[in-house]
Amino acid sequence: MNLKGILSVATYPGLYKHVAQAKNGLIIESLVDGKKCLAYATSRISALEDISIYTTDGDIKLSEVYQNMFKVLDGKPTPFNPKKASTEELTDLFTKSLANWDKDRVYTSDIKRAFTWYNLLLEKGLIDANSEEENQETEPKKEETAKEEKTEPKKEENSEGGITVKKRTRKKKEE
Repeated sequence: MNLKGILSVATYPGLYKHVAQAKNGLIIESLVDGKKCLAYATSRISALEDISIYTTDGDIKLSEVYQNMFKVLDGKPTPFNPKKASTEELTDLFTKSLANWDKDRVYTSDIKRAFTWYNLLLEKGLIDANSEEENQETEPKKEETAKEEKTEPKKEENSEGGITVKKRTRKKKEE
């Protein structure tokens, strides 16, 4: 699941996709109806990849919470309308998804918003069974192999007793 480029704008309902940079804000596209509009630089814009939920152990990223919801609900939307559901229904399902959420700092309105966004992202196919942790594990491996390919410059002594440094070129990978 990749929430990169998905935004929440404080005065606009729903979620938006970042399309382009404008002179005085961002051009965004609604995930609900596909209409493009301008979110001014003075608006409170939050990227979903930066949002986290308070837990008793610290914070957990919203993408991880959505992965847990996806597993608990077997890839289906919530069995109730989050905006009209009772507090007990919301907290019970949220507890199944995230057992150690901080009940003092996470409000019912936050849980409603999280479930509403989950349903929208699921409908648009932005939430899937792939874990974000798997994606993060593959990226460092690429960096490690790039570091191994670099070679140190060769140092040689010249006839005057000084050391000259010759650059080595990278070896091409054999396929």
